[in-house]
Amino acid sequence: MAYNDNRNNRRRGEEEAPSEFSEKVVALNRVSKTVKGGRIFKFAALCVVGDGKGRVGYGLGKAGEVSEAIRKGIEDAKKHVVTITVQGTTIPHEVTGLFGAGKVLLKPAPPGTGVIAGGAVRAVVEAAGIRDVYTKCLRSNNPQNVVAATMVGLRSLRNARQVAAYRGKTAEEVRG
Repeated sequence: MAYNDNRNNRRRGEEEAPSEFSEKVVALNRVSKTVKGGRIFKFAALCVVGDGKGRVGYGLGKAGEVSEAIRKGIEDAKKHVVTITVQGTTIPHEVTGLFGAGKVLLKPAPPGTGVIAGGAVRAVVEAAGIRDVYTKCLRSNNPQNVVAATMVGLRSLRNARQVAAYRGKTAEEVRG
């Protein structure tokens, strides 16, 4: 007797299209709950997605299995993608991102410097397509707070043209 070895969860005719985003798992956490019969383990996956051209997002997925938690985290990250302002290969100006106990300093760097960042910040910055930047985590090093603080900082970036439009001036007047 022949068996159908096609055991994936896709419906017939649906093919998985290649994703425009690069996906990265920043942190994987195992948590346990003690019940009468013993411990129940679950997993939480913090994921970052980005297209390398200024669009980046992060998400948290929780499930009983690692692969399911990662899948949920990536889906959540794709739902929360934002566009950030980049200037060449770096950021337009220095910025500090705050979220909870997390505080992240981001500074522009000259071309060729590379990404000077720790694990959680590095994942977000590389997914966004920033190649030259200095970063420093100033308070908490909890990956969830650090990633959220980095995203807050990146979302607050503005270039001269955006600031000029907000103030009702020209970009040359803003630059001085």
